[in-house]
Amino acid sequence: MEDQRPVVIGLGEVLWDMLPSGKQFGGAPANFAYHAKAQGAEAFVVSAVGDDDLGREILERIERLELDPQYVAVDAEHPTGTVSVELDADGKPDYIIHQGVAWDFIPATNGAMELAAKADAVCYGSLAQRSEVSRATVREFLDATPDECLRIFDINLRQAFYDAETITAGLEAANVLKLNDEELPVVAKLLGIDAEGEEAVIDALMERFSLRLVALTKGEGGSLLVGAGARSKHPGLSTDVADTVGAGDCFTSVLAMGVLRDMDLETINNRANRAACYVCSQHGATPAMPDEFTQL
Repeated sequence: MEDQRPVVIGLGEVLWDMLPSGKQFGGAPANFAYHAKAQGAEAFVVSAVGDDDLGREILERIERLELDPQYVAVDAEHPTGTVSVELDADGKPDYIIHQGVAWDFIPATNGAMELAAKADAVCYGSLAQRSEVSRATVREFLDATPDECLRIFDINLRQAFYDAETITAGLEAANVLKLNDEELPVVAKLLGIDAEGEEAVIDALMERFSLRLVALTKGEGGSLLVGAGARSKHPGLSTDVADTVGAGDCFTSVLAMGVLRDMDLETINNRANRAACYVCSQHGATPAMPDEFTQL
């Protein structure tokens, strides 16, 4: 991947996070695509917005972030997605995700399927699969990707928008799993994994779903990367937290780009923690990133 820009795709929800500090462009797949673009990828977002002012603002924002908006459908029947975000004293977000919005109805267009066939990496989660229409589109898109494509299931459990069937299907389509230390025991319980300790649960997930790599993030506690025959533990970093929105998505993008560029797990883990820590020090999910994160 050194000599060409990898095609990297964020697939799923695109929306406005209504933060105390103001309205911020968001949605995990869009955040992921933005950070992958900053690291040199040819990045795209596959989603849907409403035919309304908020939707037009999102399309404009995507262009300003130098992402290609052509695979973001405009839905005349449903409003653009919004999420009310409240931050606790530690800057940790609590989300109220509104339903019946455009990204619940992402269409499986011919253009999107042609994009899937060129993908080097695609990141998707469980949230965008809460509706029948978008769930079918996500699964059709993943089926259309090349065998060697990184299919990253960044679970992103939110409210009650997940179940064992959705998690199982997401894992069966994936070869990379990313989740945090709060989500891991939930996933283990949903899937009936009776193992003691984080690494034992991860090993069970890797074996059951033939995963290439699992990334477990722990906030300030760092992260654990588990691959075939290699593991990397990072102790974490501290910073003055503005908010933590988008930090996990930034981590996932660094993970994806590192794997595509054949970096070792220690290097990937170190870079991903530093980049996520920087995002935590800024307001919003898509801050301009310093050169150390954008220049390889």
